[in-house]
Amino acid sequence: LKSRLSKLVPCVARALDEAAQRVALRTSEERQAQLEEQIRQAQRMEAIGTLAGGIAHDFNNALTTILGFTELLSADLPDDDRRREDLAAIRKAAEYSAALTRQLLAFSRRQVLAPVQLDLGLVISDLERMLRRVIGENIQLDVDTPAGVSEVLADRGQLEQVLMNLVVNARDAMPDGGKLTVSIEDSTVRYTTPMVEAGRYVLLTVRDSGVGMTREVAERVFEPFFTTKAQGHGTGLGLSTVYGIVKQSGGHISVESVVGKGTTFRVFWPVLPAGAAGDRARRPTEPEAGTRRDSAERHETILLVEDEDAVRDLVRQILVKRGYRVIAAASAEEARATVAHDAPAIDLLLTDAVLRGESGPDLSVALRAARPGLKVLFMSGYVEQTPLRRTQMENAGFLQKPFTPSALVDKVREALDS
Repeated sequence: LKSRLSKLVPCVARALDEAAQRVALRTSEERQAQLEEQIRQAQRMEAIGTLAGGIAHDFNNALTTILGFTELLSADLPDDDRRREDLAAIRKAAEYSAALTRQLLAFSRRQVLAPVQLDLGLVISDLERMLRRVIGENIQLDVDTPAGVSEVLADRGQLEQVLMNLVVNARDAMPDGGKLTVSIEDSTVRYTTPMVEAGRYVLLTVRDSGVGMTREVAERVFEPFFTTKAQGHGTGLGLSTVYGIVKQSGGHISVESVVGKGTTFRVFWPVLPAGAAGDRARRPTEPEAGTRRDSAERHETILLVEDEDAVRDLVRQILVKRGYRVIAAASAEEARATVAHDAPAIDLLLTDAVLRGESGPDLSVALRAARPGLKVLFMSGYVEQTPLRRTQMENAGFLQKPFTPSALVDKVREALDS
């Protein structure tokens, strides 16, 4: 018996070792499959974002022209002219389209963000009353924002939009009422994956007890225009906007859902690095009396660089009517040639950020090298990280397309008076 047992022990040990190896191999294969799926998902979202950003850029140029000429036409009509109603309808449709393109820009991570140092708990507390009104009385809202949670560096307006969109999505998933929980806590991601980098985050969790989603729906939930709602109820851009804002802010968002049980969204906001001090949000202040003078008093010269003919003609008309001298160019190369040939005194460079050929920021660097005091105002339908580098944005203004004539005039005056 002893001899048999001595032979059995190695066999059992070998069998256990082989079983452990099979389990480890199966676990490794499952992990590899998960990573490959995450990579495919990230690549798909990146491709959709590139397409959405390009579409939004082209639409914003068209909408700038529509909104601009609509306002110019309206200003020339008598107050009792019935055509004003037609122009108002055109303007309303254009503004609605502009709102859609802003959501596409958010998804494609090509917005202009103004990050400040924020206490996420205070932001949620400030919004809590509004959130309760949004969800209605048949949904119980529990908010957990403990003291001592790390601060984040984020654009407050965009962060509020993320929270609002997630809460509205949860409300729509609970038509018969339910429970909604919003909480924050410090969290550490120890290993980098294709979806999120290792580091310290503030974890925002939004959990509902609604109808839930199938796996197939959850995999597409962040895609623009994807929606399970009936036609006419939502654009399918709410969660894609959330995705874009979070990604552009350096964070990560994930979703877990069980049909009939509910859905949980987890948003990882990067923690403000130790020793770093971002600007804190400040209330806007009104300009002091007399700081903004009518442009007709000044007659400054503006070098306008815009490669879209319709937008360039519109901007030139608006500024000329306000008393400015405008030198218009269709490209950075044409602008350089004009400046080199005529050597005019230029008070402001007003340029699109993304031009065919040399970019607007590169042009501004070259012109400022020869004219250190030159004021610069960028305009664009979207902002890519490459053309608009932080160093080139210093001491420069930015005007988001689409814009109205009044917004253009205000920004130009602000840039010249800065």
